[in-house]
Amino acid sequence: MNTKIRDVAIPVTILVLATVLIAWSGVDLKLSAQFCIGGKWPVGDLQPWQALYKLDRIPALFVGVSGLGAAILGVLYQKRRHWIRPGLFLVILLAVGPGLVVNSVFKEYWGRPRPREVTQFGGKKEFLHPWQKGVAHAGRSFPSGHSSAAVYLVAPYFVYRRRNTRVARLWLVGGLGFGLMMSLARITQGGHFLSDNLWAWGMVHLIAVALYYVMGLDRDDSVRPKAEAESCSS
Repeated sequence: MNTKIRDVAIPVTILVLATVLIAWSGVDLKLSAQFCIGGKWPVGDLQPWQALYKLDRIPALFVGVSGLGAAILGVLYQKRRHWIRPGLFLVILLAVGPGLVVNSVFKEYWGRPRPREVTQFGGKKEFLHPWQKGVAHAGRSFPSGHSSAAVYLVAPYFVYRRRNTRVARLWLVGGLGFGLMMSLARITQGGHFLSDNLWAWGMVHLIAVALYYVMGLDRDDSVRPKAEAESCSS
């Protein structure tokens, strides 16, 4: 299978199948129900969940600012020109993914109520599935902003994908692991359903894939493994 097709087909398939499975099994409500006790969400106030909530977007901003710094150095210094595209990739992904698409568009206008707002958990709003659009500005559950910023930490995986496979995998596993922990935190706090976190990952990941190819990181000779570069020049 073509690499580009695979990079899109796999996450889309996961999103669709997981969404159907979650809806069919009712796990959105069932999982959140485990943490709603007497109409409150006490588990979410415990550690490490409260610390993760307060940590919020700080790690993502650190990576994004690092990317901006790398791009600026690439402009200033000839020997660092190969830093420009990877650096801009990190900046643009943060701005477009967690920033624009997740928080400014979907969270503001999709209108899905949070778990603590639905009638099943003592709220006054009707439970909606991810594909059901609610009233704009009246529900900010879909998708999770915290989780989108957390899974953004996978971004360096795309930067190192062709340069250093081992480092790339470390960022992939680390970013997904941090995203999973943040997702659990938001579920325990009644802030988001499981499917909100699933789609936070999906949106950020698919935007990263699109930028990876649009910005040419998949064909940038400056990020090829050293051994491959030497074999091509010999």
